[in-house]
Amino acid sequence: MFRWLERFEWGLAAIGGGLCLLAILVVTVVTVYGRYVLETDVIPGGYNMIEGALFPLMVFWGLPLAHREGSFPRLELLQSMAPGIVGRTISALVLFVEALIYAVVLWYAAKFAWLAYDASRQLQIGTGYWPSWPVAIMAPLSFALMLIEIVRLMVVDAGRVFTSR
Repeated sequence: MFRWLERFEWGLAAIGGGLCLLAILVVTVVTVYGRYVLETDVIPGGYNMIEGALFPLMVFWGLPLAHREGSFPRLELLQSMAPGIVGRTISALVLFVEALIYAVVLWYAAKFAWLAYDASRQLQIGTGYWPSWPVAIMAPLSFALMLIEIVRLMVVDAGRVFTSR
C-alpha cells in the first residue's frame, strides 16, 4: 500500500506541481510580454489565476512528498542525544505530537474545503468565475497523506521501542 502512496505523492508533486509551475511561468511571461510590448492585458486575471489556483495547487501537491523525503524540520536532535530505547521512545512521542497537530490542521482544512463547496465559493479570474473548492480540497488531501506517513512512522518507531535491540 505504501509503495502506491509513494508513487501517488510523487505524481502529485512532480507531474501536478511541475505542470502548475510551468503554467505559472507561461502566464507570467505572457502577461509581462503583453503588458510591456503589446501594451495590453493578454491574460485577464493572470495574477488571480496564479494566486488563487496554480500556486496553492503546486504547494499542496508538493507537501506530502516533501514530508516523506524529510524536507520538513523535525525534532530528531532529541532522539540522537538519547541512546537506545529512550531515544526510540522520544521519537515515537514526537511523532505522536506531530500526528495530533496534523490531525487538527486536517480537520480545519477539511472544514474549510467543505464550506467552500457548500457556499459555492468562487475565484474571480478575469471577468469570469471559477469554483474554489477544487483547490480548497487539495489542502485536506495533502494533510491526510502526511498524516498517513506519520502513522506509518509511528508504527515503525513503536515496533522499535518494543523490540529488544
